[in-house]
Amino acid sequence: MDGYLIVNILAALLILTSLLVVLTKAPRRAAYIYGAQAIVIVGMLVTLGVLTNSTELFTWAGAAFVTKVILVPTMVLVALNKMKIGKDEKSASTISPVVSIVVIAAEVFLCFLAVTNIHLPTALEVKPALAISLAHFFIGLTCIITQRNIVKQIFGYCLMENGSHISLALLAPQAPEVVEIGIATDAVFAVLIMVIMVVRVYRSTHTLDSSQIMNDKG
Repeated sequence: MDGYLIVNILAALLILTSLLVVLTKAPRRAAYIYGAQAIVIVGMLVTLGVLTNSTELFTWAGAAFVTKVILVPTMVLVALNKMKIGKDEKSASTISPVVSIVVIAAEVFLCFLAVTNIHLPTALEVKPALAISLAHFFIGLTCIITQRNIVKQIFGYCLMENGSHISLALLAPQAPEVVEIGIATDAVFAVLIMVIMVVRVYRSTHTLDSSQIMNDKG
């Protein structure tokens, strides 16, 4: 099998896992699904590293495994445990699952149209993956806007960060490791700060529903 085909297939799995993160009503389940998506990202980085002879991408893959597969889901799960949020806790959305699927499909389609005019040598073989990585910015934004659970909104930010991460790997596979370390560090600290804030908000309001939090504030 062509190596670039593997990258594009893994990118398709990213869409599936992102859709599940948005649609699942249980924040705890979303954390596990995000961890699964992170494993797919590691696989993409390793495959790209082999195809492009980029030792930098192997370092990226290692950093992604530590930060995305382990640290981010662990921080969220620890926070859920502190708040005593069980696996059956449900979250609400401002739109139905069917509408969410239609919106995400439209975002992916528009990004496919956008990359058709990109003719960079590094992107010719991975245009589907590039379109999907770009779509993750909008998918993450959709998650933030439509999900009322503030833990789910954190995952919206994480999906956006994953999209930028993969886009950089696809377009600049020889980028120095320090770039990846900087991105990963920023993302982890951002999630840590958001998780701490969520715990503090929950202890004050006893809810993770953003609409109720805003009403209480009012």
